[in-house]
Amino acid sequence: FNGTAGVWRTAAIKEAGGWKDRTTVEDMDLAVRATLKGWKFVYVGDIRVKSELPSTYKAYCRQQFRWSCGGAHLFRKVAKDILTAKDVSLIKKFHMLYSFFLVRRVMAPTVACILYNIILPISVMIPELFLPVWGIAYIPTVLLVVTAIRHPKNLHILPFWILFESVMTMHRMRAALSGLFELSEFNEWVVTKKTGNNFEDNEVPLLQKTRKRLRDRVNFREIVFSAFLFFCASYNLVFPGKTSYYFNLYLQGLAFVCLGLNFTGTCSCCQ
Repeated sequence: FNGTAGVWRTAAIKEAGGWKDRTTVEDMDLAVRATLKGWKFVYVGDIRVKSELPSTYKAYCRQQFRWSCGGAHLFRKVAKDILTAKDVSLIKKFHMLYSFFLVRRVMAPTVACILYNIILPISVMIPELFLPVWGIAYIPTVLLVVTAIRHPKNLHILPFWILFESVMTMHRMRAALSGLFELSEFNEWVVTKKTGNNFEDNEVPLLQKTRKRLRDRVNFREIVFSAFLFFCASYNLVFPGKTSYYFNLYLQGLAFVCLGLNFTGTCSCCQ
């Protein structure tokens, strides 16, 4: 249960221990505790409910940081409860601990960021560092197709989504590690601004554009990463080795530049 468009039974909330603010994903927290008590959720796919995305890239990053950090922090909080739960089968315990929490909340963003944004670019400059193609291309491609095939109408934006997610892994990895090890900002709550409550259905609400300082208009982490990726791509282009990844690295660097300069949502560094 992700906190939106859901109907709860009062008995389920009470039996699970009620709402708790110990993490920044109190909805997921309640859902996990209710599952451990034997409650099941029914998903109704034919009901459409309004929703709204953050209007700026920084607002989206804060939202994703809160969710990723909260999920990893919740893993730390409930791992023991899952292991000792009496009303949950061994298979479901394994699924919750390994798949739902460890892989999806911690390992996936961490491995993706380190592998594709650090190890792969560095490998073009170190001939001894060999990365098998099946590990960095074939298996991820299969997983990507399996995920994307559920939404065939959106296949045309798949390349942009891949590049965007390449950048977001940097934020999700930092958030996951912060939540797992209770580092700085692990329990910081920053509410995502909403602007669509007072608009008609056919209107697209946007946040008001305001003049901001340079450090607010430019995301320096993304800019530094883009410089690193462009350097590795150029090195691979000038000194090609056994593998050539410069095309992919240039695209990744371009994605980091675009998001670093806020060329998405309603803001950009030029405003």
